[in-house]
Formats: sequence, structure tokens, C-alpha cells
Amino acid sequence: VQLQASGGGLVQAGGSLSLSCSGSGGIFSDYTVGWFRQAPGKELEFVAADSWSGQYIFYADFVKGRFTIARDTAENTMTLHMNSLKPADTAVYYCAATRGSYVDSRHYYLAGTYDYWGQGTQVTVSS
Repeated sequence: VQLQASGGGLVQAGGSLSLSCSGSGGIFSDYTVGWFRQAPGKELEFVAADSWSGQYIFYADFVKGRFTIARDTAENTMTLHMNSLKPADTAVYYCAATRGSYVDSRHYYLAGTYDYWGQGTQVTVSS
């Protein structure tokens, strides 16, 4: 599956932004889709993921209550809705996908679990 992330931009602190991940070349509903981000000088970190079954959604603690993800199976897209943005949210955001299925949900928080990656989209939050 090929992934393409879009929707990044510049927003003021406290504002909102929605990122979209579009999938092609595969059945999107067969994949767990996740979002990761990388700020300048920092490591790639997990943001959120939606399991292929739609049964589980995972969020990093630092985005709980602010970010939500939603999958549109018919459109083969995954949207990351970001609210109450902070300057610390400034990063390049990546979507990723895996067909792997894991009993231990901790796998979904790890970048190495994901086999397919889209190009990043820049999110900049000004103070």
C-alpha cells in the first residue's frame, strides 16, 4: 500500500488542524494505520493508531483529549484531528501502516512495527 499524508501547515497555539493519510494500492481496512511525528533534533515518536479491525484506537498520553483519529474505509483515508495545539506539537507528521496483528498492543506504539510509510507533512504551531 502507498500512503500519502497531507494537511500540514502553520497554526497558532490553541488552534486546530486536521491531517489526512490517503492509501492506495491496497485494501486500507486490512491495515492498522498509525501516526508518528518527529520534531527537530528529536526521535520519531508515536502519536496515535487505529487497528485494522477498528476495534482498538491507541493514543500517546501527550495527545489524549486533544487529538482524535478517524478512518474512512470507503475513501481509504485516515484523518488525524488535532485540537488545542501547542508549540510542542511542532513536528513533521508521518502516517504508517502495517498488516501485522499483535496480541500485545505495545507493538502498535513502535515505529518498527509499521511496514509502509508516507512522506511527512510539516505542522508548525506558533506561540
